[in-house]
Amino acid sequence: MPRQELKMTFDPNTIEHLGVRMYSTLPPVLAELIANSYDADAENIKLNLKDDTADKEITIVDDGVGMSFNDINNKFLRIGRNRRDDDGDQASSKGRKAIGKKGLGKLSFFGISHEIEIATKKDGKLNVFIMRWEDIKGADKEYTPVIVKKDEPCDATDHGTTITLRKLQRDSDFLPEDIATSLSKIFIIDASFKITLQHNSGAPIEVTNERKYADLDKEIEWDVPSDIGMESEYPRKAQVAGHLIATEKPISPKTNMRGVVLFSRNKLVNQAEYFSDSESSHFFSYLTGWLEVDFIDDIAEDVIETNRQSLIWDHPEMAELRAYLQSMIRWLEKDWRNKRAAKREDKLSETTGVNIPEWFSKLPTEIRDQVKPLIQTLERDSELPVEAMGSAVKKIHGLIPEYAFYHWRYMHPEVQKASKQYYEDENYYTAFLETAKVYINAVKSKSGSTIADAAPMMENVFQLATPVLSVTENFKRTDGTDFDPDTIKNIKNAHREFSHGIVVGGRNVVAHEVVSDLKDSGLFTEKDCLDALSLLSHLFYRLDRSTKMTP
Repeated sequence: MPRQELKMTFDPNTIEHLGVRMYSTLPPVLAELIANSYDADAENIKLNLKDDTADKEITIVDDGVGMSFNDINNKFLRIGRNRRDDDGDQASSKGRKAIGKKGLGKLSFFGISHEIEIATKKDGKLNVFIMRWEDIKGADKEYTPVIVKKDEPCDATDHGTTITLRKLQRDSDFLPEDIATSLSKIFIIDASFKITLQHNSGAPIEVTNERKYADLDKEIEWDVPSDIGMESEYPRKAQVAGHLIATEKPISPKTNMRGVVLFSRNKLVNQAEYFSDSESSHFFSYLTGWLEVDFIDDIAEDVIETNRQSLIWDHPEMAELRAYLQSMIRWLEKDWRNKRAAKREDKLSETTGVNIPEWFSKLPTEIRDQVKPLIQTLERDSELPVEAMGSAVKKIHGLIPEYAFYHWRYMHPEVQKASKQYYEDENYYTAFLETAKVYINAVKSKSGSTIADAAPMMENVFQLATPVLSVTENFKRTDGTDFDPDTIKNIKNAHREFSHGIVVGGRNVVAHEVVSDLKDSGLFTEKDCLDALSLLSHLFYRLDRSTKMTP
């Protein structure tokens, strides 16, 4: 005889741990309910967030297959039911494979709500019941929800489920745009499934894939696997698909968008990461995107953590996947650096009127090998606007034009003093290295900086917004008027980049390599050293006329 009451058998600690504690914020709770609607073959799901009355309320309405009274008892109220074992992991009538597996996501609503009403229609019958958290806590392993309506007749064509969350555990008002964006990052939304969100009586907001990355300035994009040119023997590489993006500027850590997220069956299974033990790569701050790895749901063992925030990477097949993703990101970094440098070189040539490849081709080999690392520092690593980088390139081009040579008589006295003996001995590497040391010490002395590493010290001392030393103070036109602010800004930017470049592209190279290797290979020649001395002379003249700013 059919059961006349609803009954949920449970371990109270299970609900406490997997409901109240695991799901304490709104987006993950809504995501679990949306996933249930997806598994019920819903085509439309509507979320209404009400906070215009004293009692806040959330309603989730879908047009899925709904549940019968027996379905509620035997499926919905069975905590820990593995639907894939019970029903088989076959595609639904709409071609969907179930997202849910462990039967625990339904507990999520207790993380934010203490009263839940569920109304569901199937086969011309309506069932409504209420679950209260306080009553569940007081029950002893068996809880009987309150039946409001049982098998009441309804239109046979009606189907779907409405879940209302009451007694919400939050004081703040809802932020619908933020919630919509958060949900867009948890799902890949296909054409067969529409999610809309309404705040009170406001206009509906559709949750779309485009919201994920709408606020990013995209510079380089890759479709996976078609745009990935690396060789790999990973057997499932064709089953890893998605879209990756490198932005023009570093992605703010506050956005939680840095890194690559993984999806299976259209839902997040691994939060954004780089699949590497090291997160120090400069590239990582620019990389975002998603990959689908649906095959992981076909593995016999469970390889997804309960909260669907991470894969179980210790599993052998997941370790193999991780190794492949590491290799992919290493390949992406190289490809990104090349493509980014090419794009910036084109922009710099357009902005400055200096044809950079042609300029390089007209420099003697020794000089070109010195200048090129400085320009590449700007092209590859600088976060300056193109206009500011262009100003720096113009300055370098002016200092080291085509077929430039070293002119001792124009050198700053400090350069002459530091390098004279080495120059006369034709020991040009030491001449440059010692002069670079003198410049670094001079900057440190005048600024009072305590930063030990020279490269970040230069960036800090000559920073644009709040410099310790300003190289543009007290300069006016001959008629007493101020220079254009862009002119002042560009000079400041150029001096900082020159100072940084002379350290990373010059001193570090000579200090860390065997001189004979640099010389014999042609990587960094004696001519490079002489040209770098010319640049140091310019920097010293600027430093002489710099002003220490008051904090």
